[in-house]
Amino acid sequence: MTFGLLALLPAALFVVGVSRDRRKVGNAVWLGLTLMFLLLWALSSARGWAADVVGVGVVVALLLLALALPVALVVNGLFMVLREGRRLGNLLSLLAGFGILGLDLVFLIAAADEVGWIAVTSGALVVVAGYVGFLFGSLLLYAVIYGRTGRRSGFDAVIVLGSGLIGDRVPPLLASRLDRGAEIFRRSADRAPRLVVSGGQGRDELVSEAAAMRDYLLAKTIPPDAILVEDAATTTEENLRLSLALLDPPTERVAAVTNNFHVFRTAMVARSLRLPVDVIGSPTAFYFLPSAFLREFVAIMTRHWVAHAMACGLLVAAYLLLVLG
Repeated sequence: MTFGLLALLPAALFVVGVSRDRRKVGNAVWLGLTLMFLLLWALSSARGWAADVVGVGVVVALLLLALALPVALVVNGLFMVLREGRRLGNLLSLLAGFGILGLDLVFLIAAADEVGWIAVTSGALVVVAGYVGFLFGSLLLYAVIYGRTGRRSGFDAVIVLGSGLIGDRVPPLLASRLDRGAEIFRRSADRAPRLVVSGGQGRDELVSEAAAMRDYLLAKTIPPDAILVEDAATTTEENLRLSLALLDPPTERVAAVTNNFHVFRTAMVARSLRLPVDVIGSPTAFYFLPSAFLREFVAIMTRHWVAHAMACGLLVAAYLLLVLG
């Protein structure tokens, strides 16, 4: 019962937070805490056959997290390297998989430890890993919820964010954004919307992203007078800020289109800039998602790395006080 009551506070804060602004990262934390307390309530309340089912479920979940998940991440990481190259962003799932396997190895060593300090150290690592895992799970779940809810039509302007070209060609990742942008544009036809393509020219690109995106949309029968070109942006923040500056007169209902893994961080950027933008996601190849979500998580964490470092330090200190007395 205690855990059930404890779940009420973060649940209430989650509802209030979402009603005020869906783009707040705190919403993800309140959602995660609510689910965590509800799980603890279920574990503590289970009796008889229900307790057996819950116990088996917990064991299976732990095995999946400790063994199946890291193996799947390593396989995905190797596939990413073969398909996308050895850039750091493509190595994240591989590194995460080896990291979890390394933590498993530390546990095995700690189990046979006769000195004690290895067990204490591994416990501290578990605390840090638990904190990071909780944040990742909460943000991932909330990002999925955010991406699947909200307005899908009735916009005065649609901004499609660039994501890189292959020479002068639109690759599948960017084509997915453009197709979704064109879809929303047509759904909002009764409002005579404008469609902004945003993206500068990279070192290995023959034209600006915006120019290639405009040509792609013209081939999809989007009227040329409805397309606005923003060809200077190099970051998500610039995509949003410079694109909105092109809209004259300013509009109230604006959609920004990016890939589904990038939706929530884009929404956070829009919120930090106080821009009235609804962010909508487009499909992404399944194999690309693990590394992409990990990259987004790292980017979100680094925005407030001092606070997270302090939180980890406090949790580890509390653990050491509890264990060492």
